[in-house]
Amino acid sequence: MYDYGQFPSQEVACQVMRRAGRIGDSVRRLKFLRRAMARGRTSAPGRTSFWSGSSARGIRRTVLGVVLFFALVRSVSDAGSPPRSPRTSPPSPAQEFPKVWLVEQTAGLELYSNGLRIENEFRTSSRPRLYRAFARAGGGDLRGRWRADPAGIVFHTSESELAAFEPDQTGQLKRQGLGLLAYARAHGLYHFVIDRFGRVYRVVEETDSADHAGQSVWADPEWIYLNLNASFLGVCFEAQSRPGAGSRPVNSTQVYSGKVLAEMLRSQYWIPAENCVTHAQVSVNARNFRIGYHTDWAASFPFRELGLPDNYDQPLPSLGLFGFSYDPRFLESAGPGLRAGLLRAEEQIWLEAAARGVTLERYRAALNQRYRAALEARAAAEENKP
Repeated sequence: MYDYGQFPSQEVACQVMRRAGRIGDSVRRLKFLRRAMARGRTSAPGRTSFWSGSSARGIRRTVLGVVLFFALVRSVSDAGSPPRSPRTSPPSPAQEFPKVWLVEQTAGLELYSNGLRIENEFRTSSRPRLYRAFARAGGGDLRGRWRADPAGIVFHTSESELAAFEPDQTGQLKRQGLGLLAYARAHGLYHFVIDRFGRVYRVVEETDSADHAGQSVWADPEWIYLNLNASFLGVCFEAQSRPGAGSRPVNSTQVYSGKVLAEMLRSQYWIPAENCVTHAQVSVNARNFRIGYHTDWAASFPFRELGLPDNYDQPLPSLGLFGFSYDPRFLESAGPGLRAGLLRAEEQIWLEAAARGVTLERYRAALNQRYRAALEARAAAEENKP
């Protein structure tokens, strides 16, 4: 988190923002601002924090910090993202969930009304889905509620070995795909795998948990979800992620298959669009309180082509609710959309700390403790599953 009001004077702050505005690359701009703010913190030793007291100087710095933060958010959005249409009110359930139904089923194949074909050759079971979700409006109430319905979808890349997608490599492509499927079945890794040819394979039954998300955090307007193996379905594209790359790592056939699969899952399980996210958005490291332990789909996920809103720009719950941070390497792997989501989360936590009159460090430490308490409550509940 960055303290955007730590410049020694308004004149210096304006000079810094003018220079930042001339830096076109958003990552370089953030690095420049980070260095400038670090110099600002050390340029006036012994001064009190602008958070403390009610002096005119403290108020000016607080206001200046807000102004600088919003200027940074706008500059990064303008430099790296296409213009966004204003958010509208949530659609009605009829608009929100596609209507897809099972047309035909055999021992090895399912056909759905939207053209989705699911291969069941590698189908397996693990442990029945049952998880604890916490009410977002609950404050310190960590009793939670038991649920058995999938709340969302996490999209992955396999990071497996890939041959060139060329006709003379067909045999190798098929062998690699079968190897990935066998490995995923043996380890219960995903609910679905989409291979290089766009074929959709069911691996772990939707009624069961799959080991696809590990330490992870997500939240919708009502619920907070921790460690999403049980609460979210895992959909894996056979592909290798390309951190920082502008091109997507999947082909058009895989994108189409992802679209019809997402439509079916959302239709069958009433999964909200805002809960369809990428592994990079949810993955965390609980030891050092940093996000981005896994970075697959940190950029270039084709949300729109899958019939979903661009969820990259959602404020990341791991930052806003639990005070996680990130390192420069993750920022470099993130695309402009995900960087916008990071900044929106930072805006949220910055303003909440300001409203409480505490430093960012103290507020973030309190949020970290909230995460630890939630994990402890979840672990205690797991020991007494119904």
